[in-house]
Amino acid sequence: MSHNQQQTKGPRSEATRDAILSTAERLFAERGLNNVSNRQVSEAAGQGNNAAVAYHFGTKTDLVRAIVRRHNGPIAARRRALVERIAGSLRARDWISCWVLPVVEYLESLGTPTWHARFGAQVNAEPAFREIVVQEALTDPTLDVILEGLNRCLPPLPADVRIARNYMTRQLIVSTLADCERMLAEGRESPYFSWDAAANTLADALVGLWTAPVTTPS
Repeated sequence: MSHNQQQTKGPRSEATRDAILSTAERLFAERGLNNVSNRQVSEAAGQGNNAAVAYHFGTKTDLVRAIVRRHNGPIAARRRALVERIAGSLRARDWISCWVLPVVEYLESLGTPTWHARFGAQVNAEPAFREIVVQEALTDPTLDVILEGLNRCLPPLPADVRIARNYMTRQLIVSTLADCERMLAEGRESPYFSWDAAANTLADALVGLWTAPVTTPS
């Protein structure tokens, strides 16, 4: 295909890619990554060519990475703005909020139903795909700034404890937001299951996690 042909077909191709990404995210969120084939994604996205996913993205791994990147950009932008507002803070909760709020605010901005939190939980449950999320997160330097700011607010912690609490933080955010998204999609919004409630509860819980005492094994 010539460069001119690519330009001519650009808008249609972009619309097709968007349809595939949205459909794949929903199917993966509902069924799990290993229970959905590229062919099923193509068909559900209304593509006459069953190889549309392979044509536009490549492998399933490439497709998953594209979905992650589609959302990471807007979330990272919100995170940078929030970090700039609280720069220099010595309150642990401020830095924890920079971790939680950008994701919650972005999910809320998508309307209902959303699928991204449940997609994230499905990816997190599959070792073959989980590394994609980790790799993509490492491209956002603001996360390092958040950890540095948080560490300044805490008493000295052993390195292995910091690593463990970082891991637990990510797990808690992923699972809690997936549950909240599911309940909102099912119309079960309540004072206990709303985006605001999720953000506040998560931030409070994570402050407790990071400030908890360290017990030395006897």
